Amino acid sequence: MGMITQASIDQLQALMDQVEEPLKRSFQCMHQGYPTETYVRFLKAREGIIMKAFKMLVDCLKWRVENGIDDILAKPIIPVDLYRAVRDSQLVGLSGYTKEGLPVLAIGVGLSSLDKASAHYYIQSHIQINEYRDRVILPATTKKHGKHINKCLKVLDMTGLKISALSQIKLVTIISTIDDLNYPEKTLVYYIVNAPYVFSACWKVVKPLLHERTRKKVQVLSGNGRDDLLKIMEHTSLPHFCRKEEGSSGSSRNTSSHKSPESCYLLDHPFHQQFYTYMKQQAAAALREAVTSSSSSSSAATPVKQGSFLRVALPDASSAHDHLHNTSQKGFSGSLDDLTLSSENGK
Repeated sequence: MGMITQASIDQLQALMDQVEEPLKRSFQCMHQGYPTETYVRFLKAREGIIMKAFKMLVDCLKWRVENGIDDILAKPIIPVDLYRAVRDSQLVGLSGYTKEGLPVLAIGVGLSSLDKASAHYYIQSHIQINEYRDRVILPATTKKHGKHINKCLKVLDMTGLKISALSQIKLVTIISTIDDLNYPEKTLVYYIVNAPYVFSACWKVVKPLLHERTRKKVQVLSGNGRDDLLKIMEHTSLPHFCRKEEGSSGSSRNTSSHKSPESCYLLDHPFHQQFYTYMKQQAAAALREAVTSSSSSSSAATPVKQGSFLRVALPDASSAHDHLHNTSQKGFSGSLDDLTLSSENGK
């Protein structure tokens, strides 16, 4: 990786000063008051090469503008039963924070079926969690610890993993592509825990699809990773599937279930309740603003579109590796205009 110097940061900033206003506005939404740190992330993602980092950043901003990413937190997936189905089959949650203040995101890779809704909803949900992390969670932990925190760590639970999970490779590739191109350097490390025998076979397929900088961050921990993770976080922040002591009796087995009361995947978990409530509040505010703007205009008001649907082109799994690294942001087609702005009550 090339050296990231103040001079390279200044040059990237000078290039960004020349982009169009819509991109500048989206950049402000993205960097959350820390533009320099954002420049550094994109420079790191492109080995310190300024023009490559600039292109990556501009492509990211175009993707955000064309798909309405800045407004995506005002567009919750509704009705709530559909959102609950997504949460029950795309297992992800915030279990706590490290001792340094980094958010700990737990992901149930092995038990996520990704078959209860259209792929577009899973992609929408993933982007919304990314945006909520970057705009709400990270700023809050930054304020609490008095230092800028712009990364999280992820604990990937492989419990229940089967070879059949590879049938979801298209969706996994799209989500990985979105993260690689638009959210670079947001994850410090990926911890793999509870890896069954079939993990090595699945990893051989998935590994080539990941960017090298992502692969280098993957660490496979022994067993459920409890002892290793306790070195960097308190017990209360451990994901539920890491809390059982190795070799302990089966009396605590229920705590490792993705449906246990301690599971951070559940829609009833405080994280998801706060997250969904936040989106509904943002939706209500956007709707009020739209009504106010339309009432003050002499032109006819544009009706708010119903339905929550994100259109995205899925790559051919047979050429996923080439597609992942050669596709432009155009691979993410359509827009998010059809996502609902609704203040519909959640449950």
